[in-house]
Amino acid sequence: MSFDLSVWALRAGATPDEVRAAVQQCREGRHGEAYPDPRVVAFYRAITASYPDRPAGPGTPWEVTPLHAAGDHVEMNLFPTCADQVLLDIERLAGEHNLMLFDAQDGSVYPPPARVTS
Repeated sequence: MSFDLSVWALRAGATPDEVRAAVQQCREGRHGEAYPDPRVVAFYRAITASYPDRPAGPGTPWEVTPLHAAGDHVEMNLFPTCADQVLLDIERLAGEHNLMLFDAQDGSVYPPPARVTS
């Protein structure tokens, strides 16, 4: 059984309920025809640069490949045994690209983490 996370590019100030509604629409196969959000494209490029999904090599964290990428989100189905660093990288990249993070295991929604400045 995979560990599922997704990142979402919704409007500034989007609520957790709006993220959950977008997730439900995706699960129902309803995806908008909007041009891909640049934040999603940048996240996808960054995460797959570190952890390729096409093709997924030995030791990949992805249980399902290729990753499900749509105009406003990327869904990642990870092996439950993947390294903690993968999860930390997903969280960091979500923050860098101002994306909401959805944890499918319990329905939690995390806004982009605040950036720490030196």
